[in-house]
Amino acid sequence: MKIAVSTNKGGVLKTSITTNLAGVFAKEGKKVLIVDTDNQGNCYVSFGGNPDTLKSSIYDVLVNGHEIDKTIVSVHENIDLLPANDDMAFFEFDVLADRNKFPKPFSLIQSHLKMIEDRYDCILFDTPPNLGLVQGNVLSYVDNVLIPFQPESYSMRSLIKIIKAIHDFKEQTNKQLSILGVVATLVDSRTTLHSEIITECRKYCLQQNIKMFDVVIPRSVRFASSVAFERLPATLSADAKAQIVQNYFELYEEIKELI
Repeated sequence: MKIAVSTNKGGVLKTSITTNLAGVFAKEGKKVLIVDTDNQGNCYVSFGGNPDTLKSSIYDVLVNGHEIDKTIVSVHENIDLLPANDDMAFFEFDVLADRNKFPKPFSLIQSHLKMIEDRYDCILFDTPPNLGLVQGNVLSYVDNVLIPFQPESYSMRSLIKIIKAIHDFKEQTNKQLSILGVVATLVDSRTTLHSEIITECRKYCLQQNIKMFDVVIPRSVRFASSVAFERLPATLSADAKAQIVQNYFELYEEIKELI
């Protein structure tokens, strides 16, 4: 199972979804690998790490030939992480500037991950908020894309663009690629605007034969406080009864029905 949490918009909880779903999978006894491809390196931060101290990152594996086994970090029981840091900001330039060294620039992640994928029940990708070479590498490898959707003005326009891009990529590069579904994030149920936009999104997804998950991820300080004080994603924190934790377990159950 290879899932990318992806959209072309920043600040919509991609990292939170990736790490919290990893926590749920791990609690269900699944062996999980998180692959962070965003130069902010926040997946490592979510588990109490500092990306600036890494001796090797996903950039070094893909560009400098570092051994992937020596780069992967165990961050929790049943959860490993292939971490990222600021070096990933240079990935596209460094790879595309040397086509002799990298004749297949969109296959770098695939060529390295396929050597270890059998060790894991699930591989989850956190991705940057754009559709460049990094995103192309991820979409060349994964089977499914989970799209976070923040219900704000102009969000529908952004959603339509990412769905079209995924469909185009499927036709041209990865025939196995599918949209797992769309999940609403940072939702404030008290606002009429959010309710109206979510309704509009559900209607659009229905027309496009795309799953929109019933569960929504609300706007909550639980994400930040869990990482700041417990140095863990919320689904791995002590407060298992918190509503935000329950939301992720509900999302997991919906995902299970699709895969």
